[in-house]
Amino acid sequence: MNYLKTLKDLFAFMKNTRLPETQMKELQNQKLRTLLHFAWERSAFYRRTFEKAGITEEQLDSLPLSAFPAIDKQILMEHFDELITVQDLHQEDLRKFDAEHEADRKPYLGKYHVVHSSGSTGKPGYFLYDEPAWHTMLLGIIRGALWDMTMPQILKLLAGRPRILYIAATDGRYGGAMAVGDGIDGVGAKQMYLDIKTPLEDWIDSVRKFQPNIIIGYPSAIKILAELAAEGRVRAQIKRVISCGEPLSSGLRKFLEKNFHSPVINIYGASESLALGVETGAEDGMLLFDDLNVIEVEKGVMYLTCLYNFAQPLIRYRISDHLVLKEYMAGSPFTRAEILLGRNEDLLWFEDGAGHRDFLHPLAVEGFCIEGLRDYQFQQIAPDAFEMLAEAAAEDRKPMIKAQMLRQMKKILTEKNLGYVQFYVRFVDKILPNPATGKKPLIVPSEKAELEEAV
Repeated sequence: MNYLKTLKDLFAFMKNTRLPETQMKELQNQKLRTLLHFAWERSAFYRRTFEKAGITEEQLDSLPLSAFPAIDKQILMEHFDELITVQDLHQEDLRKFDAEHEADRKPYLGKYHVVHSSGSTGKPGYFLYDEPAWHTMLLGIIRGALWDMTMPQILKLLAGRPRILYIAATDGRYGGAMAVGDGIDGVGAKQMYLDIKTPLEDWIDSVRKFQPNIIIGYPSAIKILAELAAEGRVRAQIKRVISCGEPLSSGLRKFLEKNFHSPVINIYGASESLALGVETGAEDGMLLFDDLNVIEVEKGVMYLTCLYNFAQPLIRYRISDHLVLKEYMAGSPFTRAEILLGRNEDLLWFEDGAGHRDFLHPLAVEGFCIEGLRDYQFQQIAPDAFEMLAEAAAEDRKPMIKAQMLRQMKKILTEKNLGYVQFYVRFVDKILPNPATGKKPLIVPSEKAELEEAV
């Protein structure tokens, strides 16, 4: 991103926050109708699907969005090549590219940004952004991160070349890591990535040397840094904390605000659209970016229509997050929501015989891609041991799945200096989602903990 162009586009983009509610609805509808026509003309999948539902081209300007067919991730993966609107790209080419090239922020074929979704089924899904879509999404994230600031305040902040620390999973084609890196480049800031698999002592050393003044990352990881700061093991003058990738509870928000003495901004995004909304305070709820997406809720089910990504149109795409739409907030044109996300994970903390403690973050291991592995979870069984619960597609695949899971986990633990930790694979018949959130927790309580709680 060009620095001056980014500032110019950001200034224009921020004007949307001051639109009246009626104008925001008009803008959203104009973008929706443009997207529907584009999908009809350029996507064989959407034209066929619309026609099968009895929708004609003339109706694209008048039918309510709820009248259009919905899709989900499985449908997207099955019809990827005919759903996208670019001619020089195929899903199998992306799989080969992902498998053979180390993850970085370089666009595929020099013009497509590829986000790798969770691949516990053995075949990961891919979400594709062309350059215009990526640029628009980055503006949305930057606007969210600087949500309560005026342009003069933003210019003053950026003139000081802020030092931004990003704490999350950084070793894959994760949308958050890619977007944050490009966004930081776009505003001319200094940046340092801190992977959640890095040993804790290395965290301390890196933060001491870098001296960040803005922190972005998973709230559970930022919490650890806040605890280190409270203990006096690291010192940093933090101007802003930006949470993303996980739920942010009101209690954790208060803890971060207290220990860093700074505002906490919570960004809501998904691989399907990395800029969905922003939350500046628990009492305000999440403000959804209606100028970038349409979010519907029907009988508790959430559907996303991304208004800015024309390379891979997502129209009424089902997302497993649960949210409740609320009344508009005075002075804001954006839809307000209360969101229950499914990544409210605990960390796996381990301790060796000498009393040294370190953690394993669940998102460090969510990218297992093993053919025949249908699903998996983690369950800690001792201070230095855990089980990997696995659901296999077929009985005869279990030996191969077990061997690959053990090999991949051994590598992760070695990188984290947790070689003393024992781990086992136990196959189960079925791994079910949390009924309250619709998502599967990666870490489940140990059977011993559940028994003690019941007693």
